[in-house]
Amino acid sequence: MSYTIDRSFPGASMADIDARTRAALTAKGFGVLTEIDAQATLKKKLDVDIPGYRILGACNPGMAHQAMGMEPKVGAMLPCNVILREVPGGIEVSAIDPVASMTAIPNDELKQVAGQVRQMLADVVASI
Repeated sequence: MSYTIDRSFPGASMADIDARTRAALTAKGFGVLTEIDAQATLKKKLDVDIPGYRILGACNPGMAHQAMGMEPKVGAMLPCNVILREVPGGIEVSAIDPVASMTAIPNDELKQVAGQVRQMLADVVASI
């Protein structure tokens, strides 16, 4: 089982895909709670150069609230991360598959919620 939902954008820039990703997330009711510029952080902390790599911590408040009501500790697995990374010839976007990440929790109701969030994230990635 893959743990991400992926899409490649040949010839695209990080700035363009970042803006399109944020707009697609917003359209599906997600907000970006956190942002990590891994490229800048690794340069600063380790003095290493890597291609552009941005991690967006996305959250759909309604779905998160529902999941937390079922499993109070599920917050340790939130938010849903979406990465944007430079690859040869363009940008790749990868969103976490919440069904894959929730397999560690034995709760069938939570897995149903994760399935709904998976579809929402798949729609986000498809609409970028």
